[in-house]
Amino acid sequence: MDFLSETSGYMFAGNEAWRIVILVTVITAALLGGRILKFVLKRLKAKLEKLDQKLLSVSAEAASMSVTFLFFAFGLRTAISFLIIPEGFQSLLFTVLSLLIILAIGHFVYRQVDVIDIWLRRFSRDESANIDDMLIPIVGKSIRVAVVILVVLQSAQTLSDQPITSILAGIGIGGLALGLAAQDTIRNFFGSLMIFADKPFNVGELINLDNQLGSVVEVGVRTTKIKTLDGHMLTVPNGNLANMTIHNIGKREFIRRVFDITITYDTPPDRVDRAVEILKEILDNHEGMNEAMPPRVFFDDLNADSLNLKCFYWYHPPDFWEYMRFTEWVNREIFRRFNEEEIDFAFPTQTIHLAGDPKRPLNPGIQNRE
Repeated sequence: MDFLSETSGYMFAGNEAWRIVILVTVITAALLGGRILKFVLKRLKAKLEKLDQKLLSVSAEAASMSVTFLFFAFGLRTAISFLIIPEGFQSLLFTVLSLLIILAIGHFVYRQVDVIDIWLRRFSRDESANIDDMLIPIVGKSIRVAVVILVVLQSAQTLSDQPITSILAGIGIGGLALGLAAQDTIRNFFGSLMIFADKPFNVGELINLDNQLGSVVEVGVRTTKIKTLDGHMLTVPNGNLANMTIHNIGKREFIRRVFDITITYDTPPDRVDRAVEILKEILDNHEGMNEAMPPRVFFDDLNADSLNLKCFYWYHPPDFWEYMRFTEWVNREIFRRFNEEEIDFAFPTQTIHLAGDPKRPLNPGIQNRE
C-alpha cells in the first residue's frame, strides 16, 4: 500500500502515475483488440469463402487490412483524454489526433470499395444486366478518388480550421496552375470519356492497334491496357488512343478469305474450266457459310507466268481457330483434287537466253537481205 501511495504521487510531465498507466493500458488494449479482430476477420473470410459468400468475404478481408489502424487511432484519442495537456500544446495535439482518425476512417472506407468492385463484376455477368464491362474498373477508381479527395479536404479543414468553402476557393485558384502543369493527364482523362461515349471496343475484345493485335484488358481513367497475342502488355494513353484508327476484330461478323490458285499456261481450256468447277465444288455449301454470302470463284487474270483463279469465301461465326481448321481442310482438298485431275500448279519461272549460244541464237529482229 505504501508503494502504491508513493507511486501515485509521482508526476510525469504534470500527470500523475495512474494517468500514465491508463494511457499505456488503453493504447495496448486498442492494439491488442485490433490484432485480435484482424485475426477473427481473416478466419471469418475463409469460412465465408467456403459458404460462397463472396461479397461478405471480400468485406471481411478489406476490414482486416484497416481495423488495427482504426483501433489504434481511436484508442490513442481515448487514452490522451486521460492526460492533462498544457494549453499551448493541447490544440496541436488534438488536431494531430483528429487527423489520425480521419486517415484511419478514410483507409477503412477506401478498402471497402473492393466490395463494390466485386458486386459490379458479379452483376455484369447477368445477361439481363446492361452494364458495360469498361465501366466496372472506372466506377471503383472513381469512388476511391472521391474518398481520397474527401479525406484530403477534411484533413485540410482540420489543419487550417477554415470552412470548406474557403478551402475550395483556394483549391480553385491553385487548380488553374495545376491544370496547366497536368495538360497530358487532363487530355488522357477526356480521351477516356470519348472512349466511353463512342465505345469503339469493350473489355475482352480483340483489336488491331497500329499493327499490334491484342485483347483489351482494362480501360482506365488515364490509360488502356492491351495484352498482345505474344503475351506483352501494352499501356496506351487514352488521349492518344482516342485519335487512333482502331480495328475491332472482336465485333466482326465473319472472317473473309481471299486467295489465288495459279495453274500453268499449258493447261488446256477444258482443264481450266474443270479447275474452276473443282474449286466451286469444294466451297459449295461449305462449313460456316451464310446463304447471303456464298463463295465465289473466278478465272480472273493472265499472269506473266500462270493462269490465275481467284477464290472468295466468308466463314461464320468469326471463330479464328475453327476458321483455321476449315482453311486447312480446304487447302488439303484442293491439293488432293488437283492431283487426281492432273492439273499442275504454276510457280514463278524465268527463261534467260545467253548471247553466243548456238542452240538458242538471238535474232536481232533485222535479217540481212541478199
